[in-house]
Amino acid sequence: MQPKPFMNPYFAGFLLGLVLLTTIYITGRGLGASGGTKSVVAALVKTISPSHYANTNYYQQSEAEHPGSPLKSWLLFEIIGVFIGAFVSGVISDRVSLKLEKGPKVRNTTRIIAAITGGLLFGFGSQLGRGCTSGSALSGMAVMSFGGIITMLAIFGGAYMLAYFFRKLWINN
Repeated sequence: MQPKPFMNPYFAGFLLGLVLLTTIYITGRGLGASGGTKSVVAALVKTISPSHYANTNYYQQSEAEHPGSPLKSWLLFEIIGVFIGAFVSGVISDRVSLKLEKGPKVRNTTRIIAAITGGLLFGFGSQLGRGCTSGSALSGMAVMSFGGIITMLAIFGGAYMLAYFFRKLWINN
């Protein structure tokens, strides 16, 4: 059975924009995955080391902004919904499988190490930039934030410049 074709990227972008605007209307803020991850980490720290949690200014500020359990953050449920929605979409379009996407010149271990390293660096960068791509760039641009526009330009510009150095790993020549 052949997988169904991918959705038109322009239509998908339009739908993402509608989801973003609806989120801003309902919650008063945009999307953002790093906030949900931060909530999980804060809950783990609070459980494992309550004294460290109580004596760290970062966690106290977070507690003041979002009282109660960090796991009550709607962003956590956003992340869970993204995983469930992606899985359901994959099932509907016959695209659920386990495979490692990589170029012909890349070994499996190199690809896995590069993916983990890239994910960790992006997570660290999202904390330095006070948000991930969806939080800083998409949500920021939706409200015409200068910082959001600069973030989007930096993400795409940086990726475009780095692609030059890694392109030979993905091309057959």
